[in-house]
Amino acid sequence: MATDIGFGSLLITLIVSIYGLGAAVYGEKEKKKAWILSAKQAMRLVFPLLTISIISLLYLLLTDKFEVVYVQEVSSRSMPDYLKITALWGGQSGSLLFWSWLLAGFTSAVTLRKWDRDQDFLPWVIVVSLATLAFFVLLNTFFENPFIRYWETSEGIARAFSRPLGGVPIFPSDGRGLNPLLRHPGMIIHPPMQYLGFVAFIVPYAYAMASLITGRTDDRWIQLSRRWTLWAWLFLSLGLVLGARWAYDVLGWGGYWGWDPVEISALMPWLSGTAFLHTVLIQERRGMFKQLTMVLIILTFNLVIFGTFLTRSGLLSSVHSFTQSTIGPIFLAFISLILIVSLWLLNKRWNILKSRQVVTSYFSKEALIIISVVLFLGILVTSFWGVIFPKISELVTGQKVTVGPPFYERVAAPILGGLLIIMAICPLAVWGYASFKHLGRLLWKPFILSIVGIVLPLYAGMTHWPAVVAFWLVAFVLAVNAIEFFRRTKLRRKKHIGSLWESVVHVFNKNRRAYSAMIIHIAVVLMALGIIGIEFFQTETQGTLPEGGELGLGSYKMVFEKLDVFDTDGGRNVARAVVSVERDGQIIDVLYPRRDYFYDSGQPMTIPGVRSTLVDDFYVILVDWKAITAESATFKVYHNPLVKWMWIGAWIFIFGVVLATWPDKKIKPFPVRS
Repeated sequence: MATDIGFGSLLITLIVSIYGLGAAVYGEKEKKKAWILSAKQAMRLVFPLLTISIISLLYLLLTDKFEVVYVQEVSSRSMPDYLKITALWGGQSGSLLFWSWLLAGFTSAVTLRKWDRDQDFLPWVIVVSLATLAFFVLLNTFFENPFIRYWETSEGIARAFSRPLGGVPIFPSDGRGLNPLLRHPGMIIHPPMQYLGFVAFIVPYAYAMASLITGRTDDRWIQLSRRWTLWAWLFLSLGLVLGARWAYDVLGWGGYWGWDPVEISALMPWLSGTAFLHTVLIQERRGMFKQLTMVLIILTFNLVIFGTFLTRSGLLSSVHSFTQSTIGPIFLAFISLILIVSLWLLNKRWNILKSRQVVTSYFSKEALIIISVVLFLGILVTSFWGVIFPKISELVTGQKVTVGPPFYERVAAPILGGLLIIMAICPLAVWGYASFKHLGRLLWKPFILSIVGIVLPLYAGMTHWPAVVAFWLVAFVLAVNAIEFFRRTKLRRKKHIGSLWESVVHVFNKNRRAYSAMIIHIAVVLMALGIIGIEFFQTETQGTLPEGGELGLGSYKMVFEKLDVFDTDGGRNVARAVVSVERDGQIIDVLYPRRDYFYDSGQPMTIPGVRSTLVDDFYVILVDWKAITAESATFKVYHNPLVKWMWIGAWIFIFGVVLATWPDKKIKPFPVRS
């Protein structure tokens, strides 16, 4: 019954989406408002309809209905309920349904606002949104149906005909279970955040297309979609951070980012989305770069769909991607269609998007922001080529090639340095015109303070000049932001009465966007500190130790105490080592690296033991073990300096974005000095 309800609701959603799309086009063409309002109601209806499908699939997962193929593939009786819920997005068809449900939520929410001022936008926002939703629901309905029962498959039919009368049921009695790599808390939260970030970009893209179709050259579409864009960017950022944390905690290679093709497919829309947010700022303040802003939102949305295609088509081999699928060709056709239509509309309105203003100074705020946009796009182009080139090479030459981290890092490292320089200068620049002399007067104090970033590494014996330069850039950006915030607060206190805290709060509330950006930039700098530590100074070693054996790395010494191997009630076989960590002859921590083997899926998962401080991480992996005459085990050990600042900076980054998206409050007047 639940399968029929779930699939029926899915099919009705497809019909309603197509109807709403058609009604919006017809209503706009014939100027019949009733049809447009009907399309609007259809757009509101898709979310509750898909909610029924989602609830149906969750019911099947939680009640162990293994006659449903999807349930059998991603769940098992031994899994706790929270993992069965996670299994909703643990496989291809379920994650597509989850994606469609989130997309329907955003498209339905858009219709809830008042459209009195923007009636000309409404039909085209409906068309773009419902066309995208209809495509994904179409995939779920006819290509990746999560409600297929076992006896409806070719294997199930063959088994039904071959089984004796009164024999065993023609579906499995238990499932394969969720992939162990997906049972980590980071991966429980990471996919929903990633999906939210992806699907939320439909809103600014739909408004942008509506603006092109109607020929409106004002900034209204940006004003309407600004908060939606920030929330999309927030969710996408959070998804990337959680994915990095998952990689650090589970994959067992001592790092958080390996330039995996699927990682890059999520990074690319973030890069173009970040560039888009910066050009939007220029357009709002100066009325410039309207063409570039439109190009970037088109690029961002197409990269969202392209990244989804890469992950789900089976084109890429990755621990993050899904298996081979039949949806690749139709997905590629959809990407081509939206790209062609978007570029055609852009070309049609290209001339009317030209702005009269021009950049008058290379040191103005708008010029510096455009330089940062170019740098973001530089990383984007490098990432795109690194993902696509191996496939092009294989297609042309028949040989498989691999593009590894060194290729990306050679480009990304200097660009990150350039972005840090821009982040140091831009807060002090002004709109319109600025001279180098003007900036020099503002930069000399933070430059003096930033010398600490050179002196301290040199004093510590560091001679690797790229690392010294990187530390100086971090100190420079922090000094600029600290001095600028102090300067603005001091100016506010001269004019108004109140405590220091009241002055700080008032200054922040008066220009929350600027100060939120400042917090985000500080967070990026702290993340850069973690990147510098692990990229320049990570060390590692490996060894096989008997019980009581020692393994040294830098100033640390690890002692293998014992190994326990046991089964758990959750269907796992756990091999857990106990190791003590010593420094200067003193035991400073005890770690428990382990390997979990899941019987239902037949797959292992590595859980490192980590001692984490603000200075460094001591990271231990249990690689292998054996018991012949005495217990022995093989360990791989990493020393990761400063990596914790990566996570601290990431959460400050998220905090800054939340502040930027938070609804504005009416600011109370501040008492003025007489």
